[in-house]
Amino acid sequence: MALEQRLSVRMSQRLIMTPSLQQAIKLLQMSKLELVDEIQQELTENPVLEEALEEGPVAEPTENEPTPAEAAGKAETADAETADPFEHIDYESYFQDVEGTYVPRTPIETGEALPSFENTLAEKQDLAGHLIWQLDMSASTDRVKEIGRAIIGNLNEDGYLRASVPELQEMGGFSPEEIRSTLEMIQAFDPVGVACFDLIECLTIQLRHLGEEGSAAETIVRHHMDKLQNRRYKELAEVLGLPMDDLHAEIEIIKGLDPRPGQKYNIESSRYVVPDVYIVKIDDDYQVMLNEEGLPRLRISPVYRKMIERGGGGNAPADAKEYVRNKLRSAFRLIKSLEERQRTIYKVAVSIVKHQREFLDYGIERMRPLVLKDVADDIGMHESTVSRVVNNKYMHTHRGLFELRFFFHSGIASVHGGDNVSSLTVKERIRKIVSAEDDKRPLSDAAIVKVLLGEGLQIARRTVAKYREELKIPSSGSRKAGTF
Repeated sequence: MALEQRLSVRMSQRLIMTPSLQQAIKLLQMSKLELVDEIQQELTENPVLEEALEEGPVAEPTENEPTPAEAAGKAETADAETADPFEHIDYESYFQDVEGTYVPRTPIETGEALPSFENTLAEKQDLAGHLIWQLDMSASTDRVKEIGRAIIGNLNEDGYLRASVPELQEMGGFSPEEIRSTLEMIQAFDPVGVACFDLIECLTIQLRHLGEEGSAAETIVRHHMDKLQNRRYKELAEVLGLPMDDLHAEIEIIKGLDPRPGQKYNIESSRYVVPDVYIVKIDDDYQVMLNEEGLPRLRISPVYRKMIERGGGGNAPADAKEYVRNKLRSAFRLIKSLEERQRTIYKVAVSIVKHQREFLDYGIERMRPLVLKDVADDIGMHESTVSRVVNNKYMHTHRGLFELRFFFHSGIASVHGGDNVSSLTVKERIRKIVSAEDDKRPLSDAAIVKVLLGEGLQIARRTVAKYREELKIPSSGSRKAGTF
């Protein structure tokens, strides 16, 4: 069979990740604070892009009405089809007009000396810094300081040592005696009980610091922590030979100890939550309003727009023309992606309000089961798009501030038929059942299952146990009030 070459026409659909699509996906999954940082970065790098300072009412995006970016893009495309305006820009004339017009501002004299940075900037000290400061004040030799820094560098956020003595030896050729003596010194630093290997050693050192060495409290910590944790007080009193009142006093001492001494020195940065959507109730209807406060309003720089519109010799270098052309495309692409992001968030928020209307009206006990596919089918988008929208986005309602993911939960079947019940509603019901129980006779997970079954909710015991752990509710044995 002879081989031959020929031309053929074939039609097919393919998804191509264009720069516009990549940027739209990137912006869609950003939080508002991250989006503001991204826009400020673009404003810094792109001279064609600038922030519009004029204020005006912002209409909600609609499905059919073209956005300003789309209109500008169409106009740009139409102009590009007829002529290339970059070929007629008089760059030399433009830069001659600009040259010499900038006059630097003179600093304003206030007559007052500003404080130095050393007096205005402050940094909260962490656990390692706090211990190293004490080490430098207490260590007698440089070798002790070296061993101490190796120990402090292997502490976790709770203050426990996560390196063994042999591992510390390998770090610098230290002897076990040197490590143990330095370790004892650090364990006496503030906070007392750091650099311990386990909880029992941590609590024992704190008891010794309080002068309780050899006491019943130390005996409980060393040998009977299992009885204490399971509230087996009668058995504990018999083993120690103590009356219940004395046992109660010893337990109160143990309760005053800190099982995680390093936690108070943990530095946690503040995380501010800015709502992306406001839900406002007007009469009997809920209105969705996008929060665009603090979000820069972008436009193409009028200076560069005039450069394009003005005719000229067109004698600028080719690389300069290509630079302006690329920056202009980038600016239009960013504006269009931002408007598409706001439009998508608005659609998802409207769909959530429609599905969770009963929650807004009556509270969490009327929350409906909702999955991403429900909203995706409602607004005609893919589930992955909805997933990106609800990530790190927040909705402000009259019932509180919630992440958009809060409204998505699986459902629990009802024995009476009808719609399923949201798992969040079931968790709230479990919390109320536990809060109303008798402290001396707490309900087990099986008993909670029976209560929910009587209310028409069909749920397994292991599911109740899972929800109880997610609510940070102890087991029935731990919830039982002690008898003294």
